[in-house]
Amino acid sequence: MKAASSLLSAASAAALSVGFIVSGAGALQLASTTVAQAAVVSSIEVRGNRRVDAETIRNNTGIRPGQNFSNADVDEAVKRLFSMGMFSDVRINQSGSTLIVSVDENAIVNQVLFQGNRRLKDADLGRQIQLRPRGAYSSAMMEADAETIRQAYGRTGREDATVSPEVVDLGQGRVNVVFNIQEGDRTKIASVSFEGNNTFSDGRLREVISLKQSNVMSWLTRNDIYDEDRLRADEEALRRFYYNRGFADFRVISAFGEFDEAANSYRVSFTVDEGQRYRFGSIEVESTVEGLDGQALRNQLESRSGDYYSAKAVEDSLVGLSERVADLGYAFAQVTPRGDRNFENQTISVVYTIDQGPRAYIERIEIRGNQRTRDYVIRREFDFSEGDAFNQVLIQRAKRRLERLDFFETVNIATAPGSEPDRVILVVDVIEKSTGELSVGGGYTTGNSATSGFSVEGSIAERNFLGRGQSIRLSMAGGRNSRDYTVSFTEPYFLGRRISAGFDIYRQTREYNQGYDSELTGGTVRFGLPITQALSTQFAYNLTQEKYVYSGVCLDDNGNPIPNDPRCTLSDYLKDAIENQSPWTKSSVSGTLLFNTIDDMRNPREGLYLNGTVEVAGLGGDAQWTKLTARGSYYHLLSEELDLVGLLSAGAGHIASYGNDGLRVFDHFQNNDRMIRGFKSNGIGPYQTTLDSNGNTVYNHLGGTTYFNASAEVQFPMPFIPTGIGLRAAAFADAATLYGNKLTGQGAVLGSEMEWRASVGASLIWASPFGPLRVDYAVPVMKEEGDQIQNFSFGISTRF
Repeated sequence: MKAASSLLSAASAAALSVGFIVSGAGALQLASTTVAQAAVVSSIEVRGNRRVDAETIRNNTGIRPGQNFSNADVDEAVKRLFSMGMFSDVRINQSGSTLIVSVDENAIVNQVLFQGNRRLKDADLGRQIQLRPRGAYSSAMMEADAETIRQAYGRTGREDATVSPEVVDLGQGRVNVVFNIQEGDRTKIASVSFEGNNTFSDGRLREVISLKQSNVMSWLTRNDIYDEDRLRADEEALRRFYYNRGFADFRVISAFGEFDEAANSYRVSFTVDEGQRYRFGSIEVESTVEGLDGQALRNQLESRSGDYYSAKAVEDSLVGLSERVADLGYAFAQVTPRGDRNFENQTISVVYTIDQGPRAYIERIEIRGNQRTRDYVIRREFDFSEGDAFNQVLIQRAKRRLERLDFFETVNIATAPGSEPDRVILVVDVIEKSTGELSVGGGYTTGNSATSGFSVEGSIAERNFLGRGQSIRLSMAGGRNSRDYTVSFTEPYFLGRRISAGFDIYRQTREYNQGYDSELTGGTVRFGLPITQALSTQFAYNLTQEKYVYSGVCLDDNGNPIPNDPRCTLSDYLKDAIENQSPWTKSSVSGTLLFNTIDDMRNPREGLYLNGTVEVAGLGGDAQWTKLTARGSYYHLLSEELDLVGLLSAGAGHIASYGNDGLRVFDHFQNNDRMIRGFKSNGIGPYQTTLDSNGNTVYNHLGGTTYFNASAEVQFPMPFIPTGIGLRAAAFADAATLYGNKLTGQGAVLGSEMEWRASVGASLIWASPFGPLRVDYAVPVMKEEGDQIQNFSFGISTRF
């Protein structure tokens, strides 16, 4: 029994010893792979590194020899090392008093190559991806770049583009990354439809949104590319459109693009609920701020009782009231609109309440995302600075100003808490876009003999020169008989104030088929000053020199008349100006007053445009005269449903000499298609007659000192033509008179009396990618002797 007991005791002791040994070995193994909850090491050893310096790795662990660290510290060290972007794997273990950091380095990218891409250039794709030559390779980064390239093709309308990334191992830790691209066909928009719209036609709403149905011009405009972000923006555009036309309850129920894989096209559909249409009811201004009379501020309101409700009118009223209240010294007063719907008579009464708001100040304005645009270019669009009172209305106004600069893709303004409860940090996030333009174009125009025919034009422009917000433009144009060169520069904030300053330098040469050439070289220094949101003024100094080249001889070497030589039929007044008044220098100052409430300068439907200019020549130079010109255009939407736009325009001008020599023939006004259509340029008004070699009468129009003109026009969409093409039609009636001419000494001037001409016609208006183009066909219904008819005219549409 004792022997057995001794044997059992020995076996138990042996088993217990083995248990201790096994558990001890396990504990030792665990200690070698897992850092204790709180440990200290005497050194850090780095393994596996080839290019990255060991000391750099040690520093990035955040763990120091001789200091306590925990498992959480090890986790943070691993994250920091991975965030360096240099390693594909990181392991940290403790062995005794040594911390071992083992790393597997990423390969180095030797080249990034693109294959199969034709629509997007290598440089364009290279700017959008993360992988760079001599940078670290990462498979995750490569996959992300492949998706970025797919999205870039999606933005060009190629939704079915595929991108297959490939890694070519070059050895010695270097790789080439190749993106194999199959661009696929361009995805189009087959249709854009609307449901629930009873007031406005589909065609009218298609003009509001940016997504357009594919048409024959889509290859130029590129506005038929489906994009979810554009779809969301179009939803907002529809809301603004309806809200500003009385539909305060308008909703976009759904908006989606359905992809037809077989046709490789989208069908875009909007379902809307227009709701009732409201007019403004009573409009009041109430103030709870002591000393501030609300009724005295009614002249700041843009909303009017009886007009269709407009969110824009309410917003403009808010801005006007807020600015006026701030000007009166009430920096913390807040204006809040309150609307009261009356469903029976379909009106919305609005009360603008002025209350004393919380005292909050702008501690700091932070601007982010502007890689190129300088901070001060953005800051100057705010009507306040750091330390001023916080005003949400003025912040929104600054946001609209920044968007109108057209320097940024997006502008977002948010607030963050400041260092004190009454302090606010304003955070301005912008995404910049390209502001440079390189354009080359050609066209055909009708007009006077020097500028008609085919022409080409090229220009280089930069709207945000050196990130300073300045604009610069260099342009050249030429036709059969004309050459134009222009350099322009504008500083929108001269001396740090909202005053624009700039200059233009230009040279124009003309070859007239009457047998003489002209060369005009000049420059203008100009200053512009805004007075109100709609009213502005401009002052300029102008210096030009005109040269005319004409021999005045119409005989051959034998002294015989040259048959049908145009110089033989030229007026004596023109001959005298060419031979005796060249070169001719004009030094003048001018002042312009401009009033503009047009809703859309590219496609106007509502608003008034008035422009009046006074120019005085005689500050040196040869010219001594005073010239007054004025022009106005009034647009009014005659029918929302049919998109009928009415246009009334009128103009006038008068020039008078105050010198002893009177006016030159080239100083007088000449008619063009902006004055009256249906007549040749310089084809009406005072004239002098000569005879050609066949004894026929030739009318040389000399221009007049005074003109008046008026026009009435109705514009409407072209039936059966997709709105995305941008074609509209118009019917018009014009009337004008050009009279007054005191030229003497070179024969009688006829037709100087005030006689009216009139014409009627039709037009095609095209908002082309090259600019607004217009074709007019006019038939004179009132004309005078000597008038020269031109029924057809074609050229750039100059509305303003």
